[in-house]
Amino acid sequence: QVQPVESGGGLVQAGGSLRLSCAASGRTFSSYDMGWFRKAPGKEREFVATINWSGGWTQYADSVKGRFTISRDNAKNTMYLQMGSLKPEDTAVYYCAAKRKSFWSLATTPKDFDSWGQGTQVTVSS
Repeated sequence: QVQPVESGGGLVQAGGSLRLSCAASGRTFSSYDMGWFRKAPGKEREFVATINWSGGWTQYADSVKGRFTISRDNAKNTMYLQMGSLKPEDTAVYYCAAKRKSFWSLATTPKDFDSWGQGTQVTVSS
């Protein structure tokens, strides 16, 4: 089983960009679909983006489509979230999650993921 660890969060102005990384321990990273979720104060944890084990299939929440890009480098056991045109409403703790790969669908709900990172804070100032 992989253990994800997020990095790259911080404070950025509205309209700016930030790249999050998720490093996963273990030698079977390519056996896992990966996802990004976020949780803002007073809100439920919500889906942001997901990517399949090979990197060839991705899905995004409508709120980030066209602004965020999810990618992965299996040789480096790392997944990324490139965030652009950031808005104050993107402020949240961002979590990386892993689940055993599926050949039929991409998971978008937290309950479908088995391993979670500790989260990294992203704050977008107006």
